Amino acid sequence: MTTSNHVSFDGQVGLVTGAASGLGLAYSRLLAQRGAQVVMHDVGAGLDGTGHDPQRIARTVALLREGGLGVHAAHGNIDNRADCQALVATILQHHGRLDFIIHNAGWVEYQSIEALDDDHFDRMMTLAAKTPLWLAEAAWPSMQANRHGRIVLTTSDRALYPQYVQKGLAAYAAAKLAAVGIVNVLAAEGAAHGIVVNAVSPVAKTRMWGVEGEPDELRPDAVAPGVAFLVSRACVDGGWILRASNGQFHATRSTEADGVAYPRDLRAVRAGSIEDIAGQWPAIAPTVAEPR
Repeated sequence: MTTSNHVSFDGQVGLVTGAASGLGLAYSRLLAQRGAQVVMHDVGAGLDGTGHDPQRIARTVALLREGGLGVHAAHGNIDNRADCQALVATILQHHGRLDFIIHNAGWVEYQSIEALDDDHFDRMMTLAAKTPLWLAEAAWPSMQANRHGRIVLTTSDRALYPQYVQKGLAAYAAAKLAAVGIVNVLAAEGAAHGIVVNAVSPVAKTRMWGVEGEPDELRPDAVAPGVAFLVSRACVDGGWILRASNGQFHATRSTEADGVAYPRDLRAVRAGSIEDIAGQWPAIAPTVAEPR
């Protein structure tokens, strides 16, 4: 067991989306318990990602405020740039600062490739990729001025690892991988300004799993410490994906092999024809099983 200095969020203000229940609630509660003022945002959408019920986040915030926590409700749309800018502007106006953003809002919907429609794909990409970009864009000047900011996007093992892919989640997987690319770029752009950007790939039994209330395993509370670390001053490295499940954490990211002189020398198998590639495929893709 390791110990470290107490991590406090006293004086800090943060935004958590998708905060009415599940992971977003767990993140918000822990951060508020550590001293942050947390704006908990949730439009109150249904499991299909549509609809608007402001009472969902109002009830959640009321319960936490009864416990003395500094939390605040927000429920406006975040599916367009103007509303994202308005949300951030309101936070800055009321609180004078915005130290961290955790973009947790999302949903899972299955559509086979034969049934995939543009509206479904576009809504998934908007919430997972465009929304966090718009929120970051709106918060960036303030974070730059303070030379401090933390941003966390959400990705998924269902997109990152082929062995965990589920049929019907093409739009979901595309959106969650888009979030990783955004993290890589924003981490590079923010580094010089004290803005640290990372992703979390969480596993927890929540409403998206069809679980209401507290689950008996894979609890959101077991993920929350990792995400709280990512938005703390203790986290100084960007461009990571923090896998978090069952109270266990592992940070990963794509890293180039030693000795590569990109893009001319990949230190890879040389092949001059289709036949060369076919013949050397086991060496080119060594994790691919040999045909039986």
